Amino acid sequence: MEVQSVQLFFFIAFILVQSYCIALDTISANHEIRDGNSLVSEGGMFELGFFSPGKSKNRYVGIWFKKISYGTVVWVANRNTPIADKSGMLKLNRLGNLVIVSGGNPMVWSSNSTVFVHGNNSVVVAQLLSNGNLVVWHTNKIIWQSFDYPGDTYIAGMKFGKDLVTGLLRFMSSWKSPDDPSVGEYSDKLDATGFPQTYGRKGDVITRRLGPWNGLGFSGFPDEKGNPIYSTDFSLNEKEIYYKFELQSSVVQRIVLTWDGKTQILQWIERIKDWIVYAETFVDTCDRFSLCGPNGICSINKHPPCTCMKGFEPKNLEEWQASDWVSGCTRKTPLNCGNGDGFWKVAGVKVPDTGRSWYNVSMTLDECEMACKKNCSCTGYASVDIRNGGSGCLLWFHDLLDTREYDSDQDIYIRIDATELEGLMDSQYNFNIRKSIIIALLLTSTALSLIFVVAYACRKINQWRHKGRGNRYLLDKKNRRVEIDHLDDLQFFSLFEVARATDNFSVSNKIGEGGFGPVYKGVLDDRREIAVKRLSESSQQGLDEFKNEVICIAKLQHRNLVKLLGYCIYKKELILIYEYMPNKSLDFFLFDETRSLMLDWSQRFNIIHGMARGILYLHQDSRLQIIHRDLKAGNILLDYDMNPKISDFGLARNFVGHDTTAKTKKVVGTYGYISPEYAVHGRFSIKSDVFSFGVLVLEIISGKKNREFTHGDHNDNLLGHAWRLFKEGRSTELMSGSLQASCVVSEVLRSIHVALLCVQHHAEDRPTMLSVVLMLVSEGVLPQPKQPAFFTGEIQIEVKSVSSADDYMITQPYAR
Repeated sequence: MEVQSVQLFFFIAFILVQSYCIALDTISANHEIRDGNSLVSEGGMFELGFFSPGKSKNRYVGIWFKKISYGTVVWVANRNTPIADKSGMLKLNRLGNLVIVSGGNPMVWSSNSTVFVHGNNSVVVAQLLSNGNLVVWHTNKIIWQSFDYPGDTYIAGMKFGKDLVTGLLRFMSSWKSPDDPSVGEYSDKLDATGFPQTYGRKGDVITRRLGPWNGLGFSGFPDEKGNPIYSTDFSLNEKEIYYKFELQSSVVQRIVLTWDGKTQILQWIERIKDWIVYAETFVDTCDRFSLCGPNGICSINKHPPCTCMKGFEPKNLEEWQASDWVSGCTRKTPLNCGNGDGFWKVAGVKVPDTGRSWYNVSMTLDECEMACKKNCSCTGYASVDIRNGGSGCLLWFHDLLDTREYDSDQDIYIRIDATELEGLMDSQYNFNIRKSIIIALLLTSTALSLIFVVAYACRKINQWRHKGRGNRYLLDKKNRRVEIDHLDDLQFFSLFEVARATDNFSVSNKIGEGGFGPVYKGVLDDRREIAVKRLSESSQQGLDEFKNEVICIAKLQHRNLVKLLGYCIYKKELILIYEYMPNKSLDFFLFDETRSLMLDWSQRFNIIHGMARGILYLHQDSRLQIIHRDLKAGNILLDYDMNPKISDFGLARNFVGHDTTAKTKKVVGTYGYISPEYAVHGRFSIKSDVFSFGVLVLEIISGKKNREFTHGDHNDNLLGHAWRLFKEGRSTELMSGSLQASCVVSEVLRSIHVALLCVQHHAEDRPTMLSVVLMLVSEGVLPQPKQPAFFTGEIQIEVKSVSSADDYMITQPYAR
């Protein structure tokens, strides 16, 4: 009898456990989830329960990842009504309404989802699905779902858009801060007043725009041709308009609108157990909404970036010349609809704002042109879908806003006056026609002997103008060929073009000089400003640098890397052409007593972030994984908006896979930025760049050079001084006095802490750049740094230069 009782007890326990497991992802009517309990989706990917975000002690009901990245929240119910203690409960009533109650408050939050219940057989259940969607079922029909009410996060399967039947708008809204999930000031919403597109707003002000769907992707965003990670679905019908993405593989991605207004696609990397930024919707100056005003067009490859469209001129020339483009452009000649206005094609664009546009998805491009011609108010037209030669019709009837040049197959046809159109066409063709006639007359009227002389002279001139065209080699000091790869990825510039752009390498255009040669500012025929680096013929190292520059960055594209536009080769003449950086380099501002006042804390913090993202791209995300080896303030260039761009890849090395460490007998770099293992043993790795980054961060915060730093109380360099202050809890004393008014103390302290982790003596103790990027933006607890390299309080390592004239060639290191 006793044995049977024990068996019965275990059988009942087994049934109860089984029932609990089966119901793990659901709650039925009149049941609740108390603070401390949770639902877990089938497969264990998502969990629902109570949580406290960041440093906050408030309690919220939310859904978060459980199987990976535990605690990463994707949805919050009571965003604006937190609970102050742990008395909260989530209930499902018999009418199908989810409610949150707490203590004496009977209604903290409600789903407002009720149904009319017929009899006792009606079943209402709430379930956390495997895709992270919390749904309420009533007799096998969904009456409410969390996917209809997103917060700051979109995950696979969620719709972004508008239900035209119910009026429900599904959009993203940021948290107020990492500790407060209540609705912040940033939002991303679909606008369907014209052809659907997405606006990013700060409050009621539009800050950016994601162009409309063009069949392959969003206009002004990289096309998703053959994307193996996710697919994007766009639906436009009489019932709803929405975008939705579905994952194509086991990769996990989410889209987040951060509390400070960035819309990012984040991807989970299982190998490092962390999220990385896969893409951002706002990447450069031209992504600012309507930066160039009405009828202006923005190009990131031009400086200034704004120009007027063909047939237009600045509305306020004085403002335009002062780089204030908000008033935009006006027509040179008013339209005369009955006099045969024409259309000028602008290829490769992000189409203008479609907020007040008209569209028809079934028309052809020719029919679209006819429709625009018939309407005197039509200002331009384009295809709705750019696939297979284009289809559909998109018409504009107002000023064209927020247009930018973009590397895509999207074109737009702008309406301009017939006389203006004729003038534009004449300017393209007439010059060549007149030139051909003159040459023909001269040749036919010249004696045979003169023809030979002219032909010979012309051949010589042509050779000079096109020196080295298409060459993939150059000559070294002994006139031996040296092959150069990757030139197919770069534009060739003739020596004639470069000389003309720089006024024949005029001293007045010289903007700098390094160990490899002078750098000149130039202006091309299309008015693009460029920086021309003319490598010294006498420098054998110049050849090495040239090869490195071409090999390392010809195929790299990142907002925080300087862009190599092209090259020029002729025998021993080596020239590289870059985008021009109007604000020179970081050291130009940082170490000058007056100019440093122009760099407030937000700008310095932005520079730190930009450098980190650029180095992370080199180490991990680029097609060629790169170790830079010469990161210093002089090699961080600043663009028009003071955004940092890493330059000078002459000493860089690429590595493959896990082969991230190498050794050399010839140590190169710059005093103050070289890691100890590299200086002493010639070993370099990605951690060498991490060390240099740490030094740069301390220099940016203090405004002092590591190499030249002195202090009256000790002989430490800047790293040692920062270490002493950190150990004594006085890190804010490291900060430059000019930052007192603008600094955010928590950001300064975190940046110093991260920098000290980067400059630790042993390479294996230093974090990777991915960890650095995440530590800079997170609020989590950081590990304690160990003693920095070259700390003179206990050990001093000195590095002697082989040549006092050469600041960056370093050999013969020794310890003392």
